[in-house]
Amino acid sequence: MEALKNMPRYPAYKDSGVDWVGEIPESWTIEKGKWLFLKADRPVRKEDEIVTCFRDGEVTLRKNRRLDGFTNALKEHGYQGIRKGDLVIHAMDAFAGAIGVSDSDGKSTPVYSACTPRIELQVNPYFYAYYMRDLALSGLIVSLAKGIRERSTDFRFNDFADLLLPLPSLPEQQAIAGFLDEKTGQIDEAVAIKEQQIELLKERKQILIQNAVTRGLNPDAPLRDSGIDWIGETPAHWAHPQKMKYISSLKGRQGWQGLKAEEYTDEGPHVLSSAHFNNYIISWDKCPRVSLERYLMDVHIQLSVGDILLMKDGANMGKLAFVNELPGLACLNSHLLLLRPLSIDGDNTYYPKFMFYYMMCDKFQDYVKINGTGSTFLAVCRTYPFQI
Repeated sequence: MEALKNMPRYPAYKDSGVDWVGEIPESWTIEKGKWLFLKADRPVRKEDEIVTCFRDGEVTLRKNRRLDGFTNALKEHGYQGIRKGDLVIHAMDAFAGAIGVSDSDGKSTPVYSACTPRIELQVNPYFYAYYMRDLALSGLIVSLAKGIRERSTDFRFNDFADLLLPLPSLPEQQAIAGFLDEKTGQIDEAVAIKEQQIELLKERKQILIQNAVTRGLNPDAPLRDSGIDWIGETPAHWAHPQKMKYISSLKGRQGWQGLKAEEYTDEGPHVLSSAHFNNYIISWDKCPRVSLERYLMDVHIQLSVGDILLMKDGANMGKLAFVNELPGLACLNSHLLLLRPLSIDGDNTYYPKFMFYYMMCDKFQDYVKINGTGSTFLAVCRTYPFQI
């Protein structure tokens, strides 16, 4: 924002006559997209490879970004030629920012609009790629598309052709695109550095947790073999491993499996699923609600402060959350396992936060992924040896 504040303003501005464009520099004009770009209609060459327009605005050969997750059509009917420098718009993904300038020659399906500048107007496609992506990410393309075709977010060349766009001089287009290339490049570099730092901090955090829950706080404490391969050595003064079923209550939703979305209410107890927590933190405001009668149907899945929640099946098996606080009454939805320490002679068998950190460590998560594959984690836990 500071860079924008310091940019010099034009001497004079005028009303563009287009509500969503607003004021433009006095020397600029407004033109329809069809007077700036032509829709390319090229045959496919034998050497052409598939070009993909991604949501981050990069348009490149598919092999440059991804090698899997795609299927090739047996017939290439309808494929079109793409050339380096084309402004490419993905009709179904334009609203999400899939608009950019191709860095390669290749081919694409008809879902892409390949737009070439009209030479007589001297149009810079990189300027308009930035402009169109701004329209997309601000939500304007969605509103325009829906206004044209009810319930549709497709944005095809005909829609682009009728769109009113500002037209600066070519030197101004080049200067603006160059400025944005430089500034966004600097920001991308800064983001990459921060992401690398975050990953290093996450790794450091994981090592810290792993060492604390498997070795304790005294690095000089003598160790002994736990007798369990995946647990390995533990401090000699720690108790021997116990099966989870002897130290923990393990509960999942069983009492009201027939819960339907139409039963959700605006008020009442929260119903928590794995979609409502990330990075171990629960977003209670995103949880649906149910009636008190539904909540009371199964006491085993009613949540309390200190509960550990674990994704017990599916692709995210092992995903965790800890109930630090409750917004009121709350219970579990399916696919989650509730762990709570048993009480023996008035004492809990373990401290819940310690167990939670233990379950975060790589040893535990690896055990889950290896032994839980193809089954629910509930079955794994019932025979799970754990260090108290």
